[in-house]
Amino acid sequence: MATYQYVAKDALGKVITGTSEAENEQILVRRLREKGFWVQKVNPARAPARQQTQARAGGGFAAGFGRVGGRDLAVFCRQFATMIDAGVSLVRCLSVLEEQSGSARLRGIIREIQAAVESGETLSRALSRWPRIFNNLFVGLVRAGEIGGVLDETLNRLATFMEENERLRRKVKSAMTYPVLVLVFATGVVIGMVTFVLPQFVAVFKDLGITDLPGPTKILIQVSNFMTSKWYMVIGGAILLFMSFSQYTHTRIGRRHWDWAKLKTPVFGKLNHKIAIARFSRTLSTLLVSGVPILQALETVAASVDNEIISDAIMASRAAIREGEQIGDPLQRSGMFPPMVVQMVAIGEETGSLDAMLSKIADFYESEVDATLAGLTAALEPILIVSLGFIVGFIVISMFMPLMHAISGLQSGGMDQ
Repeated sequence: MATYQYVAKDALGKVITGTSEAENEQILVRRLREKGFWVQKVNPARAPARQQTQARAGGGFAAGFGRVGGRDLAVFCRQFATMIDAGVSLVRCLSVLEEQSGSARLRGIIREIQAAVESGETLSRALSRWPRIFNNLFVGLVRAGEIGGVLDETLNRLATFMEENERLRRKVKSAMTYPVLVLVFATGVVIGMVTFVLPQFVAVFKDLGITDLPGPTKILIQVSNFMTSKWYMVIGGAILLFMSFSQYTHTRIGRRHWDWAKLKTPVFGKLNHKIAIARFSRTLSTLLVSGVPILQALETVAASVDNEIISDAIMASRAAIREGEQIGDPLQRSGMFPPMVVQMVAIGEETGSLDAMLSKIADFYESEVDATLAGLTAALEPILIVSLGFIVGFIVISMFMPLMHAISGLQSGGMDQ
């Protein structure tokens, strides 16, 4: 489609200028007339100098392959809501947001959304063109805001929701950083000792004529020989294992097995369960307070909870609610929701304050996640350090055992003489 600049008058005789995309001039004129405008002039639009400079500098490539983070979207929603509340037109808001966004990809997407809105599409329809950036939750809330005439309030709620979600994600990531670094360091140390240090000791054993090696030393030497001579098999096997696991978890059965394991794994299972309950409560609360019907809200939540087991429980609850049941009963039958959650949801439904009750549940479980993460980090540190010490100690002792036996033999021989 081509982009055109137009000059028109509205019903009050006010002159309006703007740009819009259309297949041709006649279609654009007809579209503007349907909106009640009297069209005076339509000309093909030239790209602004800023956009031409971006295109020459490769801005299109960056916009197509950059990353849009949760924080970028939260800022986008907050600024959007502020301008809408101030009475700024939708198209003008998008133009300003395009200039202010710190993400190259998001700037390109906003530009496309602005063109779609100018051509007559609703904002939610334009957003739905980018499902990987704006998910069903995002689009559904914006659509509810458009229908209810409270787009600014909805965008503010969406920004708050995304900020809370991002905060939770960052806390989990931050808490897991130290254990992961320790594991990586431990793996590097073990590989280095087995592939570089141990061969030097083997050469020493041969020079000293030590042939009767202890069992642990023989095992380490075999591992060292395999890793040094068949290193390509080790790397290839690791890559193949990772790819196979990734492919399996992308199938429906594999995803279900992996999600079940995440809920049942000792220590980490409880953490993952609390995170899922917090996400369920926060998302459903945000949807309900924005005016989304309960059945549609549950369907959206099931798609955003990021766990197939809990998602299936939510969809089963949705089916039961559609048949006339209260929301608390099917949640209880699923076995995926703690009694406290079920009782608070039932009370919220009875008192007509389900959204507020879900918000309280989300606050509680987010604080539970914080406490669990703090305890988990404190417990993992000594466990990892002791484990690393045990592994390194085993390797060192296994390498020095033949030397100690040889020295002990020499001392015994000297004493016999």
